[in-house]
Amino acid sequence: MARLFGTDGVRGRANDDITAELAVELSVGAAHVLATLGAFGGTRPRAILARDTRPSGDFLGAAVAAGLASAGVDVLDAGILPTPGLAHLVQSTEADLGVMISASHNPAPDNGIKFFARGGTKLPDEVEDAIERRLGEEWDRPQGTEVGTITPYEGAIEAYVDHLVSTLDTSLEGLTVVADCANGAAAETGPAALRRAGATVHVIGDRRDGGLINDGVGSTHLEPLQAAVREHGADIGVAFDGDADRCLAVDAAGEVIDGDQVMAILALDLHERGALHEDTLVVTVMSNLGLKLAMEQRGIRLSQTAVGDRYVLEEMNLGGFSLGGEQSGHVILAEHATTGDGELTALHLLQRMRTTGSTARELAEVMTRLPQCMINVRGVDRARATIDHEVLRAVEAAEEELGETGRVVLRPSGTEPLVRVMVEAPTDEEAAEVAERLATVVRERLAL
Repeated sequence: MARLFGTDGVRGRANDDITAELAVELSVGAAHVLATLGAFGGTRPRAILARDTRPSGDFLGAAVAAGLASAGVDVLDAGILPTPGLAHLVQSTEADLGVMISASHNPAPDNGIKFFARGGTKLPDEVEDAIERRLGEEWDRPQGTEVGTITPYEGAIEAYVDHLVSTLDTSLEGLTVVADCANGAAAETGPAALRRAGATVHVIGDRRDGGLINDGVGSTHLEPLQAAVREHGADIGVAFDGDADRCLAVDAAGEVIDGDQVMAILALDLHERGALHEDTLVVTVMSNLGLKLAMEQRGIRLSQTAVGDRYVLEEMNLGGFSLGGEQSGHVILAEHATTGDGELTALHLLQRMRTTGSTARELAEVMTRLPQCMINVRGVDRARATIDHEVLRAVEAAEEELGETGRVVLRPSGTEPLVRVMVEAPTDEEAAEVAERLATVVRERLAL
């Protein structure tokens, strides 16, 4: 049986893969496992619940709240709030666990359930497995006053915005930014934080109609942001995804600044201030080779992990590192957050512009991206991607062909039914040719 948890919680089609029944069972299991680990000290455990704007978040949130309360957990419902906002509140209020209802950058029909432990941290694999083993088991149900309560979390948005702005050392006055909120959880908090920090803000993608979340807007669809930046003559544009744990940017000309470039900018800032622990930046295997080369030239080492911000965070915690993230825009600033935070990233990117007097493009030129081609191969058995001998031989041959001038990454997605083929090479044409060749092998060998 396939593992229920992926690289970022449990995710799938709402009311099909992710049902109310499953949400109740997962929440009961999480209450039991995290209560045991959390050592609540004799008091009734407390959870914070939040969601993005998807319509299915209503019934799934209600199911999660019901499951937690039935297991004796008091639930504070924060309503629509970014994932990093939930993580911050779990940490700052010393809640025993948090639950986020979101499928992040996925389309509106999808949804998911992410758990956070005490301290606002994502769960390691072994804890997720322990929760999964609890599904369907018999348990002693509390009665009477021993069941949990469900109440609104008043002031959750204000508390999170206050936190975001408090992390800055200087005003953003004088900067004009366009913020694309992906019609998701950042629609209120993102513009509020940027404005309170002093920036002039134009907003797109701020509809709270969850049926439009990530629909042609946000960090996976940068074209509207590019157009809006040029229209308003803005200094920079920032784009979040549906639950705002990602941030990508575009410069004044509408050129994309990806997660690798954002990390390079922030790494240099921390490095210059002596705040980059052991001069190390933590990234995944998907980060561009150009980032590694640029950082090495400036005395910064890269530590690589598997794909997923949870693995980046595990490495950061293990080494006490200050900064890490993914090319997709998950960026973790450990001094201020326990997980990737798109709004926090945007604020600190703008602060770097303000303190240096540099444009977004000038800052992004710290690294030169190696040409890269990514092909998502659908309709294949992703479980066999890393064990099929012909696929592995094709990857090895491509790596030998590229030598030190490029690289190949082939991996099954942890959140979608597909296999990703990524190739970096000296030219766009060579990257595309090698990637398509490998994708063809994957289609032929792993077809369902």
